[in-house]
Amino acid sequence: MPEVSVIIPTRDRRDRVRLALRSALAQRDVRFEVLVVDDASSDGTGAMVSALADPRVRVVRNDISLGESGARNRGVDEAAGDWIAFLDDDDVWAPNKLVLQLEALRTTGREWAYGGDVVVDSDLNVLSGSPPPSPIHVAKLLVRYNAIPSGASNVIVSSKLLASVGPFDPALLRTPDWDMWLRLLREGPPAGVRKPLVANCVHAGNASRDMNMMFRELDVIAARHGIHVDRAKHYRWAAWSLRADGHRAQAVRYYAHAVMAGDLTSIARAMVTLMPPRSRQRPRMTPRQAHGRDGWTDQARAWLEPFKADTG
Repeated sequence: MPEVSVIIPTRDRRDRVRLALRSALAQRDVRFEVLVVDDASSDGTGAMVSALADPRVRVVRNDISLGESGARNRGVDEAAGDWIAFLDDDDVWAPNKLVLQLEALRTTGREWAYGGDVVVDSDLNVLSGSPPPSPIHVAKLLVRYNAIPSGASNVIVSSKLLASVGPFDPALLRTPDWDMWLRLLREGPPAGVRKPLVANCVHAGNASRDMNMMFRELDVIAARHGIHVDRAKHYRWAAWSLRADGHRAQAVRYYAHAVMAGDLTSIARAMVTLMPPRSRQRPRMTPRQAHGRDGWTDQARAWLEPFKADTG
């Protein structure tokens, strides 16, 4: 029997899921199975995975798309492991991700865990990264924003605990993982691993870039869990993401929302964003980018290097 069931939901992203799957199969010193939930793909994803003929891998096919949360829930229903780990089809794991998290869980006696991450581009070049908040701080921050780095790809959870708190909510399209972490938190705090275990890939297809939907769902999360959402932080994140994609006008709009939410420092950010590209000063490094100088991102680059051959 596997210790861990790894669940990878995917739809029509055969080229991306191949790399995520490779990183799952590279896990060391853990008995595991991988369930690739093919959510009604039409690009041959299921056939590609089946062709691997790896006994550790199972393809679960949805003939009608259930969405990302529905696909995750289907994978949970099919899982045989005592622990469930989630991996998005465009993210990559360090080879020691699962074993280090299991060690942390056994040491602390807790039932869910996360680690650190880096942000990478489609070629796995590291863009930023820094150590995650401690479990104590994560427990405090989760009631304000989703403080788990890299979302679902970072979390491993006891199958018994997951069954007790219920499935991911398919009605939430941008915040289902945060909703889940808040439910898990009510049962107890997580364990943490202070190492870069996940590479979170940012690209034009990232679902989290649908800002309007995300902000509508913040109201649902706040009402459901009785929490005070840090809207200024969410507005800053949205503005920075849009600015990075070259959408300056939209970025300024979200910086303005941040100012109205009480973040006066976003006035300066908006002014810099409004500058013409040639006269704009080089953006200051974010804390996550600056932190790369102390070796955090170097650790990630070391384990990412073997995967780069599969990005072409």
